[in-house]
Amino acid sequence: MSSPSKRREMDLMKLMMSDYKVEMINDSMQEFYVEFNGPKESPYQGGVWKIRVELPDAYPYKSPSIGFVNKIYHPNVDEMSGSVCLDVINQTWSPMFDLVNVFEVFLPQLLLYPNPSDPLNGEAAALMMRDRTAYEQRVKEYCEKYAKPEDIGGVTEENSSDEELSEDEYDSSDEAVAGQADP
Repeated sequence: MSSPSKRREMDLMKLMMSDYKVEMINDSMQEFYVEFNGPKESPYQGGVWKIRVELPDAYPYKSPSIGFVNKIYHPNVDEMSGSVCLDVINQTWSPMFDLVNVFEVFLPQLLLYPNPSDPLNGEAAALMMRDRTAYEQRVKEYCEKYAKPEDIGGVTEENSSDEELSEDEYDSSDEAVAGQADP
């Protein structure tokens, strides 16, 4: 029987070999980003999201934590935090599932079949139930505005606090000044 850390490594490698772009957050293999494309034949088609995945110490016996980094308009995704209300991942997770299942089955199913009766985004759920066409139009607007391939490159900076952004700006301007003063 393999240890959770071996299983974590194996699942991560399998995900990388399935042509998903994976970006490690740290060396522990417990936190990483995955590039996820909206499913075809849906209002999310053409959208590209950066998904943050955190694997608990007890993975695969406990489900991974999944969140959208760039904005998405969906009844079961919190618009501000990007947290996913995903019944299969949160309640019916089984060690039989792996990370490839999350990106090839669970997330596409979530986007294709939203559940407005269990919302994290009440506005999206209400609009979906009241006016499906307007809901799908809003989804497409969000895709255009927040989910283009170029949007996921700078996502981590956009979601940082203002304080962190200004520190980055000061750091880069300090380096530029220091570089000019040396010669």
